[in-house]
Amino acid sequence: MTARAEALAPVSTKLTPNRIKIELLAGLTVALALVPEAVAFAFVAGVNPLVGLYAAFFIGLITACIGGRPGMISGATGALAVVMVSLVAQHGVEYLFATVVLMGIIQIAVGLLKWGKFIRMVPHPVMLGFVNGLAIVIFLAQLGQFKVEDPTGGLTWMSGMELYLMLGLVALTMAVIWLLPRFTTAFPAPLAGILVVSAIALGFGLDTRAVGDLASIAGGLPEFHIPMVPLNLETLEIILPYAVILAAIGLIESLLTLNLVADMTNTKGGASKECLAQGTANIVTGFFGGMGGCAMIGQSMINVKSGARTRIAGIAAALFLLSFILFASPLIEQIPVAALVGVMFMVVIGTFAWTSLKIMHKVPMIDAVVMVIVTGVTVYADLAVAVVVGVIISALAYAWNAASRISARIGTSKEGWKVYRLSGPLFFGSATGFTDLFDPVNDPDDVVVDFIDSRVVDHSGLEVIDALASKYEAAGKRLHLRHLSPDCQKLLAKAGNLVEVSVLEDPDYEVAVDYGHTFDKPAPAR
Repeated sequence: MTARAEALAPVSTKLTPNRIKIELLAGLTVALALVPEAVAFAFVAGVNPLVGLYAAFFIGLITACIGGRPGMISGATGALAVVMVSLVAQHGVEYLFATVVLMGIIQIAVGLLKWGKFIRMVPHPVMLGFVNGLAIVIFLAQLGQFKVEDPTGGLTWMSGMELYLMLGLVALTMAVIWLLPRFTTAFPAPLAGILVVSAIALGFGLDTRAVGDLASIAGGLPEFHIPMVPLNLETLEIILPYAVILAAIGLIESLLTLNLVADMTNTKGGASKECLAQGTANIVTGFFGGMGGCAMIGQSMINVKSGARTRIAGIAAALFLLSFILFASPLIEQIPVAALVGVMFMVVIGTFAWTSLKIMHKVPMIDAVVMVIVTGVTVYADLAVAVVVGVIISALAYAWNAASRISARIGTSKEGWKVYRLSGPLFFGSATGFTDLFDPVNDPDDVVVDFIDSRVVDHSGLEVIDALASKYEAAGKRLHLRHLSPDCQKLLAKAGNLVEVSVLEDPDYEVAVDYGHTFDKPAPAR
């Protein structure tokens, strides 16, 4: 059985002792991997590491409880951190907290309006590009752990024995994660890799970087805190653009991750419910000194591949993380960074859609281009821009393809009227091709446009019909429309006086009959 088939295999979520054990161990694995991620993203945003850890706790806990997809993990993410850095640098951390609260309000509004359903408009090539781009981003983020501070305070790449030791421990972690499932699935392989490498590093006293070398994670319980910013229009002007961007990036990443996890577990997720959960989590986080966040594809992959399928793992991960901050920081700070890097490298390997490389030459060229563009923009810009660009390119490609399919078969009815039997959609892209099909000067006095294989899609379609009717009227001829579908007739009705043509009503509208038409060669498609 392939890894893909295993991921899709049905898994019982009945709360047996074994299921609870799997969920708790998966939650512990996720919590351990969350620590360096949250600390690193806090550094990126220019805030205290505890700001990132508190965000990971609150967002992880709330979305695990009320989110749209059991099994998903949320927390502080790099995609949001890179947007926050300029806000913190220019205005300070209090404005960040206010922005996170407003971000949450926007996300709740999106959930209430049920706009989350529009994620279905994201084509599959964009989804593949998103997955591949985030896999590359996760990989590049780990490379920073191979840099050390030099005497001048700058960062340089490791070298010599320090580098070889780091690479060896990373490779050992990856080997444990790869080999253990071949013997047993009773224990999460990522957690086993962390424990084995930690035991070796501590047992032999290896001189390698540990979590504590990044920053101290010790702290107290998060306290309620109202952002200390002036409540005026100037503040809103500062934080609103950031809040909109953060809300958009957070929801796009969360909803795409939701679809990915739902696909891996062969289940369904609630998009609007996830929007409400993300918004609620960010509002709470903003009032408790957190930096905000969204779904994390890397941690979600760790969770799902560790066997988690219920909300217990996400809740446990958040509670474990809080316990690390309150009680276990001395132990957690001794975990080698190499072990966590090895875990994330295995996440990268499991996340990247390797099949997309094999199908590049088999799918339409535009789909392959979209995959590459979305992957590149995700890496070099951000996820929201990448998805928007991918959707726009896909939509334009579809519109161009559909526009080229407008054509007509020309025939004569038993009344002697000339009949144009259309094929293809009539919309803004095909309007010009539609007009070129007709010959008002040489056509007879009565002309029928038969829409049995076509439909009017938008206002441009109405306008071009109106313009065509005007040409026939100027030539002293009549234009009739036949077989308009109910939704097309509704469009015409809404148009009022925009379309002044006679509409033939067929007594047997729903029955396909010949009507005595004799068709000859079709008019060429434009």
